[in-house]
Amino acid sequence: MSDAYPDHWEADVVLADGGTAHIRPIRGSDADLLRAFYARLSPESIYYRFFSPRPRLSDREVEHFTNVDHDDRVALIVTIGDAMVAVVRYDKIADEPGTAEVAFLVEDAHQGRGLGSVLLEHVAAAARERKVRRFVAHVLPDNRRMTKVFRDAGYRARQRFEDGIIQLVLDLEPTETSLEVMAAREHRAESRSIQRLLFPRSVAVVGASREAHSVGQTVLRNLLTGDFTGPVYPVHPTANAVAGVRAYTTVLDVPDEVDLAVVAVRAEAVHEVVEQCAGKGVHGLVVVSSGFGETGAEGRARQQELVRLARAHGMRVVGPNCLGIANTDPSVRLNATLAPTMPGRGPLGFFSQSGALGIAILQSAAERGLGLSTFVSAGNRADVSGNDLMQYWEEDPATGGILLYLESIGNPRKFTRLARRICRAKPIVAVKSGRSTQGVPLGHAARALSLPDHAVSALFAQAGVIRVDDLDELFDVAQLLAYQPLPAGDRLAIIDNSDSLGLLAQDAAVALGLAPRDPVDLGPRARAADYEKALSDALADDSVDAVFALFAPPTIGEIDPDVPAVISRLARQSGKPVLATYLGAKGMPTELRVPAPDGMPAAGSVPSYPAPEDAVRALAYVTRYALWRQRPQGRLPEVEGVDRDRARTLVERLLDDAEGPITATADQAADLLACYGITVGGADGRGVATRIVTMEDPSFGAVVSFGLSDVTAALLDDRAYRLAPLTDVEAADLVRAIRTAPLLFGHHGTEPVDVAALEHLLLRVSRLADDLPEVSRLELDHIHADRTGAIVGTVSLRLARPVGPRPELGPRRLPTPPTTR
Repeated sequence: MSDAYPDHWEADVVLADGGTAHIRPIRGSDADLLRAFYARLSPESIYYRFFSPRPRLSDREVEHFTNVDHDDRVALIVTIGDAMVAVVRYDKIADEPGTAEVAFLVEDAHQGRGLGSVLLEHVAAAARERKVRRFVAHVLPDNRRMTKVFRDAGYRARQRFEDGIIQLVLDLEPTETSLEVMAAREHRAESRSIQRLLFPRSVAVVGASREAHSVGQTVLRNLLTGDFTGPVYPVHPTANAVAGVRAYTTVLDVPDEVDLAVVAVRAEAVHEVVEQCAGKGVHGLVVVSSGFGETGAEGRARQQELVRLARAHGMRVVGPNCLGIANTDPSVRLNATLAPTMPGRGPLGFFSQSGALGIAILQSAAERGLGLSTFVSAGNRADVSGNDLMQYWEEDPATGGILLYLESIGNPRKFTRLARRICRAKPIVAVKSGRSTQGVPLGHAARALSLPDHAVSALFAQAGVIRVDDLDELFDVAQLLAYQPLPAGDRLAIIDNSDSLGLLAQDAAVALGLAPRDPVDLGPRARAADYEKALSDALADDSVDAVFALFAPPTIGEIDPDVPAVISRLARQSGKPVLATYLGAKGMPTELRVPAPDGMPAAGSVPSYPAPEDAVRALAYVTRYALWRQRPQGRLPEVEGVDRDRARTLVERLLDDAEGPITATADQAADLLACYGITVGGADGRGVATRIVTMEDPSFGAVVSFGLSDVTAALLDDRAYRLAPLTDVEAADLVRAIRTAPLLFGHHGTEPVDVAALEHLLLRVSRLADDLPEVSRLELDHIHADRTGAIVGTVSLRLARPVGPRPELGPRRLPTPPTTR
């Protein structure tokens, strides 16, 4: 029995329509809340719940329903604002160990918003924590909505019909289907919540000042001059009008509905504004005000309260301390930012955490002629994050590629899960700052990463993310991805009118892992006809995957103005990527564009780079991504000889006998490894010594690393990293990813080792790490591999109880901003 209030069951959640709500265990003090909730229910909803009319709850029933022990009797409620809108409860069945009866009740006005499914996820997680393994639910046949909630959850279920009632029995062990269902619902809900922000029908600017160049007036003028398609409402405590538009004292005084509020008041006044927006029914907030987490402890507490209050009333928050949001879609034309320059319409979505860099980012995109679909600057990233935007952009037909400037990652495991799926269809290009420290800027609601930066890069690459070093590289890669097709391979043709530039391009291509042919030098007198023949030949050649055209100002004669038209026309007709260095131009020159109706570049436009090295570097990034997409994803092979139940029992017994984390003895570690078919001992020192380490990283979850077991490898930190569990393809990649991998394959005449045995060992170790989050660190050292196999020499094992479930196994929830750092 546990009467202690389980506050870790509290969660903010996104509902199916994009709104937010709060889930928490019921309290004894919720009697009035329950009575008010019950009074709003229809007779039909009451009948479906209790199988009989029940106009009101008696005081005894209210007492019974609100006072639970959070163990044998559990109840979770959903609140929006100050109102309770749904409840789920279970009661353990005394004569059926591990079984509880579950029942739901959702207010009629909120049915169809996904409350039942999200409540089932949360109550199932609470039940598993309390050793409940199955739910029994009794449902009337007419209650199709609730029957669908149970059937669509993805759990293993049994059903029978007796005495006019359907009895459903749900096995609460997560299944592949239940996890897929949960991820799909999360995707739809988070995508919808972002769509509501980016496609508002009306916008209020709270703090719209009459002072020129103030934050509030800047946002207001950008909305107006950007030709936003809906009404804009300035909110000012005393002014009758701001920027020539009628103003209102508070957002509550606006006579029409308000979808989005841009908040530009001093930090101390934001709380009151949020309450007013909640009363108005605003869907989302963009808080450009500073004075929050970036200022210290008081600001962090203010930031947490901002998010708590907004989510409790159904609103998502962009910011605070952000630049704003923009959407170039002609149906909305939203520029709710502080930026004086906004790029035109294009196929790229951009997420930036830095407000200070946001203006420079938008200016750079505009100068290059690079179009964006949408732009979000999250500032302190207290609520809306890059993961949320990725969920939206994945399905957005106007967004063909995703650009990210990240200073922190709130949920890295989720980021890599989303990226792995999205990158199969749309590229993601990311700049991640903080390479040297892995620190988090003051005010960000995220923890610092504990893995070394090259490990983070490896995990990004595993997910298909193109990680670049800086913003210039990001735009260089973006302009190629946005308008040219992906290359089929790494073979590059170089055509130039300057042999020195051609050689520079060739050298850069070799250094970056491409396979360039010898440059075709057309000479300084080259004309359009010369480029047409050379480009046509290269594009028609099956041994060429991409073409790089260089046209420098000729040293002899005049510039042939028809050269760019030839390059553009042939590129448009080809299915291979073409890029250029055209007169040192940077971006999308007008001469090389396929113009869209608005004059912006369209598909087939040729990007230009001021230096050959920049062009080739961008192509190398894109080629690596294209090859990643072509590779099979692999499968999680069935590993024979695994006894998960015995492994789970061993871990539980060891931790139950200790008060905290423990370091297992050699025999205990060997016993656990034996559950996964891994034998320890007997290495004779022959072959190549390798090392496998798994760790339960607080940000990424189970991570596996591989490298050689020697001083040189340790000195150079020559280790490769992947997330567990490994597919067969990823295990093979991991062995080959270290710089010293040639030693395993017979380098300089040495005897090759049984690489397949190492891959098989990695698969077993990664499955152990994925199955047992209590394995905080496992080191298999001096794994001697030769042509006959691989034998583990020594083992070190540390066990610790994890804090809560892994994110992908727990119910859907929004991250809670920390009050301290």
